[in-house]
Amino acid sequence: MTRLSQAQARRIALGAQGFNNPRPTGRIDRRHLRKLVEQMGVVQIDSVNVLVRSQELPLFARLGPHPRSLIWDASAAGELFEYWVHVASHAPVGLHPLMRWRMEDRHAWNAVDKLEARRPGYLDEVLDRIRVDGPVMSGDLDQRVGKKGPWWDWDDGKLALEVLFHQGRVTGVRRRNDFARVYDLTENVIPAEILALPTPSPDQAHKELLVLAAQHHGVGTLADLADYYRLKMPRSRPLMNELVEDGRLLQVEVQGWSKPAYLHPAAKWPRQISARALLSPFDPVVWYRDRAERLFGFRYRIEIYVPEPKRQYGYYVLPFLLGDELVGRIDLKADRKAGQLLVQGSYGEPGINERYVAAELAEELRLMADWLELDGGVVVKPKGDLSKPLAASIA
Repeated sequence: MTRLSQAQARRIALGAQGFNNPRPTGRIDRRHLRKLVEQMGVVQIDSVNVLVRSQELPLFARLGPHPRSLIWDASAAGELFEYWVHVASHAPVGLHPLMRWRMEDRHAWNAVDKLEARRPGYLDEVLDRIRVDGPVMSGDLDQRVGKKGPWWDWDDGKLALEVLFHQGRVTGVRRRNDFARVYDLTENVIPAEILALPTPSPDQAHKELLVLAAQHHGVGTLADLADYYRLKMPRSRPLMNELVEDGRLLQVEVQGWSKPAYLHPAAKWPRQISARALLSPFDPVVWYRDRAERLFGFRYRIEIYVPEPKRQYGYYVLPFLLGDELVGRIDLKADRKAGQLLVQGSYGEPGINERYVAAELAEELRLMADWLELDGGVVVKPKGDLSKPLAASIA
């Protein structure tokens, strides 16, 4: 059995996520987004906007400054759709058939059963109203008046929309000005040729998703691969032997990992990674915290929901990738009124060359401030062991 060192596994993982190539130069357009989506498979959505919406950060990490309309334009062109892929996510429309087993599963909320018992046929009624009156947001259910009179009460209507979205009978499209999800009939959003594709069996879909997860991760444990598309372990575990027997995955050992690992046969083995990137808390490189700790020795927790006095590093902390290592973490905020990128706190990992890391981080922060059109530049607050050398580099 092939045995990988920790460093090899780390470089394979970063290469699979697109960090083995330098950022493109010149004009960046939807062709670059297509390649990125092919590498990542999914872009997780999050509404927190203290810096920038999280789904924009993986693009910046890999492409550098780029038109911020790329995701919107690709969605409008029918190339991306939103669904519960890895939680709420943008995904290529070609993935739609592999998600249909999830659409056919019952929704996990108990409130759904209660709604259907209390109001039989209500979901179909809501669907018919969208068919007649057009797309709707959950926020206007209690005030909108359509061709058939007032719409439904807000609580039941919102729940119905979420269930229909889960079932794939409606599809959500984000509104640019306020990020609200607009619900429309799926046939109005997903291209007809995609909807006409055959639906694989649940086991076939799980196999394909596990192989795709291995492609996007490069190498990972069963838990890593199952987490990528939020597959359940009991259903996924028996499929792994079949995938190994068929040669679609290679079982390997990784130094320091207690569980077997699986390598995608086409995974690249970079000898060196020369990346420099600030990673979203929801970037695939770090979104599964146990994997981040195994790969990088980097213990990472998001502290948005931690009371401020109990936070260790800050509200919106981004890991800093330099080369093939996570070398620090930075608490960032965009002060749009003042036009400044605020470094609320900056912390280095043990053993780093602080001056070198600070200089590279300063360049990345300047690049981000320019991309976000924060003309007031980068302001470093005196919090964290990296703040002093970083402030010096910024100055």
